[in-house]
Amino acid sequence: MRIDSHQHFWNLKQVAYPWLDTSFGSICRSIEPGELEPHLESCGIDKTVIVQSMNSYEDTVYMLKTAETYEWVGGVVGWVPLNIPEMASEKLQEFSKNPYFKGVRHLIHEEKNPDWIIQEHVIDGLKVLASFGMTFDLVAVFPNHLKHVPHLSERVPDLKMVIDHLGKPPIKEQNMGEWAKQIAEASENPNVYAKISGLNTAADWDSWSSKDIKPYIDFAMEKFGANRLMFGSDWPVANLAGNYMKVWEETNKAIESYPKGEIEAILGGTAAAFYRIESNG
Repeated sequence: MRIDSHQHFWNLKQVAYPWLDTSFGSICRSIEPGELEPHLESCGIDKTVIVQSMNSYEDTVYMLKTAETYEWVGGVVGWVPLNIPEMASEKLQEFSKNPYFKGVRHLIHEEKNPDWIIQEHVIDGLKVLASFGMTFDLVAVFPNHLKHVPHLSERVPDLKMVIDHLGKPPIKEQNMGEWAKQIAEASENPNVYAKISGLNTAADWDSWSSKDIKPYIDFAMEKFGANRLMFGSDWPVANLAGNYMKVWEETNKAIESYPKGEIEAILGGTAAAFYRIESNG
């Protein structure tokens, strides 16, 4: 299976997305499955994981309804209020009954407090999440959040986490330094995974290619190994610096020298195991 482990949809008539303003240009509008489907077919993608775009139940319900409609949706990463553990538990009891609901994400990079994720009541919420066997997508935008991964690993050791977009490394600046140190420390817990996604918007939007993102992917490969790395398009955000096909092709170029089995893991196997996605065949 080829799996896109990270894509979004938003319907502005059904769900409010306050962060999505005119500064996002061409993607500041409703974007739904009909737009993505041709790209999946062109690239040979079998399944996708829809990831939350808002800290709201409405967004989660919208994604779950979408998953039921399109057979190529393999899973949904939704939202529950991790900062209110009792309510999170109540909603997880409800959402976990849906086979498409695989895990949770919170837009921590939109929180004014960069240390939001390591507050005690949020840690308690993550423990609740782990007790349901659900995964956690961490929007660990460097340099504010990636550094917290070792602490989260220590406090909630049985929680399976995945770092979205490799933590948004400073690709445009062609710098690795502190990011490399933090991603290496994050990788030490075998329950921590990472997504090769969103790298094009961390690079120069107009000129990026596989050569720009490869050093960061190679470093992540060295630290996590293929069985803890997964491809994601970050579509439609990816359209700000290219398009779906370019992200797919340049990512493939960046990993083409890897052994076949490792390429297979990155392009589908890891995501299938992490998000418990089964083939229709």
